Amino acid sequence: MDPRAEPVVAVVESGNGPYAQVVTAGRHVMGADEPEHLGGHDAGPSPYQYLLAGLGACTAMTVRMYAERHKWPLDKVAVELRHERIAAPGGVGRIDRFARLVRLSGNLTTEQRARLREVAEKCPVSQTLQRASLVTTDLA
Repeated sequence: MDPRAEPVVAVVESGNGPYAQVVTAGRHVMGADEPEHLGGHDAGPSPYQYLLAGLGACTAMTVRMYAERHKWPLDKVAVELRHERIAAPGGVGRIDRFARLVRLSGNLTTEQRARLREVAEKCPVSQTLQRASLVTTDLA
């Protein structure tokens, strides 16, 4: 197996309410749950919050890597995200909209800031969300 490959993520019900889960990603253990208004106990982030966290982390890391590679004076990257379902163009059906606000701190030029915005839009998780995916399911 490629040592650079992502670790398997495993999700198992925790028994702490109807929807609470234990998420194991490599050596990291986290919780997941639905908020109370959806019948959960809010024992952890919701699945969509994890999706947003992945997008935000990937965005910040990608911007940081690019700035470091170019030796730009980027002091800090912060990303805020929101998800909503909106009407699709043409009014047929609904689509997902991921709104991302990137805050850059540092003595950056206008051109550097503009380039880092472009880089943020090209992070790998953004690219995954913007193209069609194939999800397969097998039963053990």
